[in-house]
Amino acid sequence: MHAGRRFTLAQVIYWTRRDLYAFAVIACIPTALYYFLDIKWLVIPWVAIALIGTAAAFLVGFKNTQTYNRLWEARQIWGSIINTSRAWGILVKDTVNADPKEIRTLIYRHFAWLTALRYQMREKRVWENMELKSNVEYARFYNVPERETPLEEELKKYLTEEERLYVLGKKNRATQIISLQSRQLKALKDSGRLSDLDFIELERTLTVLYEQQGKSERIKNFPYPRQFATINQMFVRLFIGMLPFGILQEFAKLTKDLGEGFIWVTVPCSLIVGWVFHVMERIGESTENPFEGGANDVPISNISRTIEIDLREMLDETDIPPALTPVNDILL
Repeated sequence: MHAGRRFTLAQVIYWTRRDLYAFAVIACIPTALYYFLDIKWLVIPWVAIALIGTAAAFLVGFKNTQTYNRLWEARQIWGSIINTSRAWGILVKDTVNADPKEIRTLIYRHFAWLTALRYQMREKRVWENMELKSNVEYARFYNVPERETPLEEELKKYLTEEERLYVLGKKNRATQIISLQSRQLKALKDSGRLSDLDFIELERTLTVLYEQQGKSERIKNFPYPRQFATINQMFVRLFIGMLPFGILQEFAKLTKDLGEGFIWVTVPCSLIVGWVFHVMERIGESTENPFEGGANDVPISNISRTIEIDLREMLDETDIPPALTPVNDILL
């Protein structure tokens, strides 16, 4: 997520500059034909363009509303994970009558679950947008922790070698880590070091974590419907392509008083109007996948680190990892 006051105009232009080049060419072609070859019939009545622009605006507004809802739901899910994780730490610390090493194992295994889950959320999907050249270029300004260190290395901090190899051999690693948690709780109950009521409460907490994981996976694995995304992009591009032909007609009326060269104002005017629609469409596109590693993602790496700091402090540890800080105002 962007942790600063706002994106600057320069950043937005840098992000969309490739499209601006294309829009400039699209605007120059009809203007050049009109000016140099005197082809007057190129103009299109504003009514047709306005109808398409209105449809495109409705679709863009609908998409941006829905993609924001996906982003906000993802943030709520990970906010619940924060609260449930803190509850897990308190319950384990104060209800398990076991060796402090076993309590530490249960909490550290929870760190492993957070790690496995955030790595799963950062996996690539075909419908995600991080492979676009503009997004690849902008990604140079910040760091995605899950792309810098392999999961195998991260899990070494929290799991025994036997558990690590077991988890890495599974497809859904986060699911299996919670299964290991439940297995240890059952062993503690069977040995009399955990009461039946406390066992039920801790198992309920694990069930809540499963539920939150499932909600997060639903957003990750089910994209914004492709039919809406496709039509939205087509309508915006059609509007941008037709726009210069309508603006050309309006500026042609002014050339009688301001000179024939004034017709070239069509290019910047088309560029600005088309860019506005395009940026609105791109904002929705960059918001629809809140775990893809983009600048507008839910900061799951930072959330996981916050939870780890809180739970380590519950254990009265002194070797606490530092909180993650924004890189160029981007926090993941």
